Amino acid sequence: MTTPDPTSRLDDPDYPALTMSQAAELLGVQAAFLRSLDGSGILQPYRSAGGHRRYSRQQLALAARFRNLLDDGHSLASAGTIVGLQDELASARADAAHFRSAAEQLRASVDPLGPGTPRPPFDR
Repeated sequence: MTTPDPTSRLDDPDYPALTMSQAAELLGVQAAFLRSLDGSGILQPYRSAGGHRRYSRQQLALAARFRNLLDDGHSLASAGTIVGLQDELASARADAAHFRSAAEQLRASVDPLGPGTPRPPFDR
């Protein structure tokens, strides 16, 4: 029986591997910025047994998005709205791509001439 590699968790974007100081250094921000995102409920970092904040790569990506918007002059509230709308748009685009692909597969499965075959104008 093989023992799982403990470092494999580092590949998980949701694994809280970074301390606050490491996260702040990677983002180029002060720890107070991360504390403010935690206090406002935007980020909810994992807490170690000693109560220390631990951040995942996913959380750092979100913090970086907020930082960029705040640096551009947006308020925290408007940055939150923008990030939410960006996420909804990305989800809608992914859904649309999935539905387009499914529709193409359905068309191909019921098309007796095969996909991409030119059609006479009256057959469209």
